[in-house]
Amino acid sequence: MLHNIAFTIEPSDVKIGRLDKIILARFPSSTRAYVHAAFRADMIHVDHVSRPKAFNPPCGAVVTVLSLLERQDRSVIPENGDIEIVWSDADLLAINKPGGWPCHPVSPGEFGTLANRLVAHYPELNRIGDDPLMPGLLHRIDTGTSGIVLCARSPEAFTSVRSQFAKHSVKKVYTAIVHGTIRETGGVSGYLAHSTSFRGRMRVVGPGPHPRGERAMFAETFYRPLNIRDGQTRLEVTIYTGVTHQIRCQLASIGHPIVGDAVYGTTAPLKGVHGEYHHLHATAIELLHPHTHAHLGIICRPDF
Repeated sequence: MLHNIAFTIEPSDVKIGRLDKIILARFPSSTRAYVHAAFRADMIHVDHVSRPKAFNPPCGAVVTVLSLLERQDRSVIPENGDIEIVWSDADLLAINKPGGWPCHPVSPGEFGTLANRLVAHYPELNRIGDDPLMPGLLHRIDTGTSGIVLCARSPEAFTSVRSQFAKHSVKKVYTAIVHGTIRETGGVSGYLAHSTSFRGRMRVVGPGPHPRGERAMFAETFYRPLNIRDGQTRLEVTIYTGVTHQIRCQLASIGHPIVGDAVYGTTAPLKGVHGEYHHLHATAIELLHPHTHAHLGIICRPDF
């Protein structure tokens, strides 16, 4: 991270024009997103005055960069704390993530996620994967969802298992408690897209055509009732696709939102020691082991 750096605008800078482009040209170790974030945080001044990113500074002006992230800062900071390992070998880790606990940070410098604790226990994970903020993580589950999160311990294992996810050959089994009575085995299939009016929510859409820029993703959710109690049904839910919120959104679309899901239901979220959660748990995952190629099934029962 760059701190308290000052430079004088030269003719070559004036030719570039905009202040944000000048900053990026001067500090190529940063990124456009980080530069814009610095402007939003009022970290860029010209002659001791805050200026917008589109400002064209004159020759001789002094620019002060109070704080600016660099690419190397896009990493997860270790944080001490317990994690529950349900499977471990030389290639893979499976962790039981509590509901209310995010899988990973969304920006550098954040704490309180599974990834922070993972790199504290396994520092080598910081070198594995295609996103430094998801060290070794092969997939993710929602913050409010508990259960199995799978992690690779080597680049070879990461590549192998991620290819299985891409081919939809990884079987993921969840346990859910939903509002209403479901007596028959069934399924929901269709397309989902990000909501245009509710940030962080998915919505059911048709197969197309769709507005420019909208990405519709196909998802299938299969369910089997396990028991019914007090107007709620406990389900075994199986998916092979991995669209954001697909179980929560598709079950709600047929009138059976998950208990405690305030986004897709009408009730308040449940409260736990790790934050808000809902009754959805990643119970089992089945795949081919990346080294032995044998069938591997990992199970982690819910506590609800």
